[in-house]
Amino acid sequence: MAKKRRPQPKASQPQLIDGEIPVVGAREPCPCGSGRRYKACHGRAAAQAVTELVQRPFEGLPGECDWVALRELVPAATAPLTLKDGLPEDVPSATLATVLPMAWPALRRDDGSVLLGLQNDTSSGDISRDLADVLLRAMSDKPGNPVAAERTTGEGPRLQDLLDTSAPFTPEVHSGFEFWLSDAESATGEVAASLERANSAALPTSRLTGVEAAYWCETPEKNHLRWVMPHPEDQLLNALARLQAAGASSLGEDTRLVGSFRAHGLMVPVWDLPSGMTADACERPATAFAERLGEALASSAPLNSEERRARSGLTNRQITLS
Repeated sequence: MAKKRRPQPKASQPQLIDGEIPVVGAREPCPCGSGRRYKACHGRAAAQAVTELVQRPFEGLPGECDWVALRELVPAATAPLTLKDGLPEDVPSATLATVLPMAWPALRRDDGSVLLGLQNDTSSGDISRDLADVLLRAMSDKPGNPVAAERTTGEGPRLQDLLDTSAPFTPEVHSGFEFWLSDAESATGEVAASLERANSAALPTSRLTGVEAAYWCETPEKNHLRWVMPHPEDQLLNALARLQAAGASSLGEDTRLVGSFRAHGLMVPVWDLPSGMTADACERPATAFAERLGEALASSAPLNSEERRARSGLTNRQITLS
C-alpha cells in the first residue's frame, strides 16, 4: 500500500512591502496571490505604464518650448545640462544635442563628457523617462563609447527628477554638426560619412533673441518662422483668431500666418516669410507681435463671427507632429 505523502510546504511568496507587487516573469503566477499569470494581472498595469503616452513630456523643465523645438524643428543645436545632484566626478559635462552620429541615443566621449541625443525614437510613451534612462547609462559607461538603445520600464526617474529645474536652459543653434567631435577634421569612416550627410541635409536655422522659442529657418523657396508657445491651445487659438480677423497676425509685408503644428502638447504657429527676410529682420516684428498676442490672450470676450471663421481656418491648417 502506497504511503501517504506528507503535505509539502507551499513555496514562499515574495514579501509585499506597502502594497508593492514585485516584477516577475510574464508567465509566472502573480505575486499578489490572485492565481493568475503576472502578465494578465499586475503585469498588465506595468505594461500600460510603459506604453501610455505622456502628452507633455517636457512639462516642468525650464525652457519647455525650446525642448520641443529642439526635438522636432531644429537640425543642429546643443544645450548644457545641469543635474540636480551634480555630475559624477569622472563626467566633466553633460550636453543635450539634437542629433548624434548614426542616431546614437548618447555618446560618452573620450574625455568622459556626455552628449545626449534628443531626436531619437523612444521605446515608451514617456520621452522624458527614456531620455533620463539613456543619460544615466551614458554617465556610467566607459569613455569612448556610444550608448545603445534599450527598452525602459515605467518606473525609472524622469528628466524632471534628474535635472536642476532652477538652472536656465539655453540652446545654442549650430550651422552644422561639427560639435559631435572635438576635432571634426579628424573624423573618418562611418562618423565622417554621417557628419557629411547630416550637414548637407540641415536647413539654415536661427533662434530669435527677442522672444522665447521662436526659430527662423531658410528653405529654397521661402523662409519660415516657427514659434513654440506655452499657452493652452484653446486660449491661443482664440487669440490668434482675433489677430487674424483684425489683420494683425502677420510679421510685416509679404509675411503670413499659415497655420500651426501641435507637438508634445504645445502649439507651434508658423509664418511664411519672403526669401530675403533674415532672422535679424524678424526680431522687431516678432517682439511687436508678442505684445499684440499678449493683449489678445487677455481678452475673455466671445469670438465674433469673423473671428470664429478665422479660428476654423487655423484649426483646419493644424498638423500634429507628435
